[in-house]
Amino acid sequence: MQAIRKRYFPALAEYIRSGKEVSLFHANELGKELYGINPEEIIAVHEECIQSLAANVDSEEAVRLYNRSFVFLMEIMVACRFRLQPERTTEQKFTEMREMLFRSNRSFEMVKNKYENVLQHMDSGIALFDSDGILSFINVQMAKLLDIPRKTLIGCTIKEILRHRQLTISTKRTILRLYKEMFLMHSRYYEFQHKDGKHLLVTVTYGDQLDGDFLISVKDVSEYKQIEQTALQNDKLAMLGKIAAAIAHEIRNPLTSIRGFIQLLRPYLLEVGKEEYARIILTEIDRANDIIYEFLNSSKPSAPMKQLVSIDHLIKEVVLLTESEALMRNCEIKAECYCSEHLVSIDVKQVKQVILNIIKNSLDAVEEVQSERRGLIDIITRSNGQFAEIIIKDNGKGMDKSTMSRLFDPFFTTKQSGTGLGLSVSYRIIRNHSGTIRVDSKAGIGTEFIITLPLAE
Repeated sequence: MQAIRKRYFPALAEYIRSGKEVSLFHANELGKELYGINPEEIIAVHEECIQSLAANVDSEEAVRLYNRSFVFLMEIMVACRFRLQPERTTEQKFTEMREMLFRSNRSFEMVKNKYENVLQHMDSGIALFDSDGILSFINVQMAKLLDIPRKTLIGCTIKEILRHRQLTISTKRTILRLYKEMFLMHSRYYEFQHKDGKHLLVTVTYGDQLDGDFLISVKDVSEYKQIEQTALQNDKLAMLGKIAAAIAHEIRNPLTSIRGFIQLLRPYLLEVGKEEYARIILTEIDRANDIIYEFLNSSKPSAPMKQLVSIDHLIKEVVLLTESEALMRNCEIKAECYCSEHLVSIDVKQVKQVILNIIKNSLDAVEEVQSERRGLIDIITRSNGQFAEIIIKDNGKGMDKSTMSRLFDPFFTTKQSGTGLGLSVSYRIIRNHSGTIRVDSKAGIGTEFIITLPLAE
């Protein structure tokens, strides 16, 4: 079988690359040499070779590759199974030819079904429309995205699919946008966010590359988007560090000078009854210095001074610090701790700052919906493999996806008096502890932050 593959693979690859008649002639010659070989062995070799070729191409190219390979296989089978013998009668030759064609067609269908099965179970959604706009093929993944049974879609046009009674309104709108972008404006790529939050990339291969057919593939690129957003966040934080280094000297030094001179002028202002002016100026200068300090800390938090502590003990301390303010805002804080036997190596001050910051944001979010329900903040700790998890969940106003996507950006805030630096600082602190921080939220329902920190070895 290995000897067959050595001759079969280069001949198949040459035909797929060139598509010339001379390559098909080579297939015919090879088929004659394989006369007498079990057809199942030839099919097995063909399948192995085509999988090797398809492994290095995308889904659109794989479809074209499979189609071309069927022609090559048919030529091999015809040459292999039919060889004229001079001593046979015309009727015998005709009978043998008919039998050969029948077996070749059966083998062709068997291989075709195998390859269709591969396409059916690809992780990308695939749909093939013919030149008349009729759907001729759709795989399992694409049917799942549309949430419609495959058997009810085959043979439908785009208009008939849009009129399908099981199609949701949001999916209809998405298909219409795709039709406008890809068929009217001839865009090859279109990216959108699915209703479940996944980022999907649609690619279309137009008719001139598929003999008049249109191939549409849909791939989940959520992981790539996450990597892209992480890289973008890192770039923003790096830029923030450069800006912070530049402004540290240019702003803080003049403010220190102004503060000193105001203190010198304070006795004179007291004489004219304007000491209140001095107090307001000094207060505002101190506030400006605090903002600059927070800004500098967000760009480059100090290296964590780690020590072994119990996460449960830390959470109980935080609850004691915040429960009085929560009661004043008509909000209840509940702690459920299931991590008492595990320790983490952290900078207690920094991690406490992160948790307090999130709880403060939760209190603000809860306060805005107090007319509808009493505020509740749940804090849960638990171990998950080699990590400790801290879950902070509230029933506040929640956020939309647009706000969530920018939540950890420096200077982004939805509060009138906010600096937009708190969560940016928190993100950097947790990352410096080799942990992660993520958020899930629904507008009008609430928000959940999940912090993971590695357990101490």
